[in-house]
Amino acid sequence: MNRLWTIMRKELYHIWRDPRTLAMILALPALLLVLLGYGISGESRDTTLAVVDYSKSDASRDYINRFTASDDFEVVYDVLSEAALINLIDRDLIDVGILIPEDFARQLMSGQQATAQIYIDGSMNPTDSLTVQLKLNAISSMAAQDILVERVERAGLASGLTLPITGILKTLYNPNGNNKLYMIPGLIPILLQVQTLLLSALAIVREREQGTMEQLISTPVKGPELILGKLLPYFAVGMFDVLLAVLMGEFLFDVPLRGNVPLLFGVSAAFLVGALALGMVISIVAKSQLLASQLAMILTFLPSFLLSGFMYDIGNMPRPVQIVTYLIPARYFVALLKGIYLKGVGLEVLGVEAALLVVFGGAMVVLANVKFKKRLNSATSLKG
Repeated sequence: MNRLWTIMRKELYHIWRDPRTLAMILALPALLLVLLGYGISGESRDTTLAVVDYSKSDASRDYINRFTASDDFEVVYDVLSEAALINLIDRDLIDVGILIPEDFARQLMSGQQATAQIYIDGSMNPTDSLTVQLKLNAISSMAAQDILVERVERAGLASGLTLPITGILKTLYNPNGNNKLYMIPGLIPILLQVQTLLLSALAIVREREQGTMEQLISTPVKGPELILGKLLPYFAVGMFDVLLAVLMGEFLFDVPLRGNVPLLFGVSAAFLVGALALGMVISIVAKSQLLASQLAMILTFLPSFLLSGFMYDIGNMPRPVQIVTYLIPARYFVALLKGIYLKGVGLEVLGVEAALLVVFGGAMVVLANVKFKKRLNSATSLKG
């Protein structure tokens, strides 16, 4: 136990005296969570809008107000011609333009079909463009439906008129479509893996570059004790980051934690053990700190970011890629956090994902121990 504590104290001392490591521990998780939480929101809110209103009537103003009633659209220009409207789109000053003809109100009052021309900047991201189109169509259809109902009421036919089918929509877990409720739980695994794996990936190779590995080998410290002594400080750091992410989600992003708090920290601990042990394997195999950091980013960050289900739906991926995702531990952690955060479910639903995380962590610990023993044996044979 004394030997283990000695290694832990040495690693803690290194963390404390190294400003870069300390900054990575304290500032990086919060900074990345803020940047990614606000930057990669995936929401098309405050879509900029310009209007050409030739009608200048109550009907045209009511039609425009339907688009600006929510946070989805914001009128930033009121121009006088179609050419000026298109010029704003060409200069990337607006995303959408609406042109209302002069006879808009007259056609509505006479029971005719009124037409409003809507321009969309198709050079934006295709996903954003499609989202904007869907919102515009929905708002325009609702406006037309309300006007149709008013016409029917004025004709005295509304008393016997009922819709044949009424669809009642009820969105569970995220009824307001708040994208942060989806993003923040998915970001936690990515941030944890990036930080803790980078830190642990440098643990052994740093000793080797500094020439202190031979001193550690010559001490009575055993291989498992050395691995555990180096991992435990970073495990504590990772658990602190989980707490920090939960608090930031609650108080900064207004993302409530609906599920079981001990279960959240339990599955986070299982994920951290596997990520740290994998980082230790990389540190044992790599020849330099630069190579170790590059391997950590390539083998973990990119697959976790792209194939965990955080950014892209796994069900929409090609079948061979879906099979590969089963090898990504972040896939299970993302599913666990979303289930705990959004749905408030427990192991009765998420038991398989939790078990697979535990298996991954155990396998990585065994692999790190085996690799380190081989490294010790080879070093001892070379020394002899």
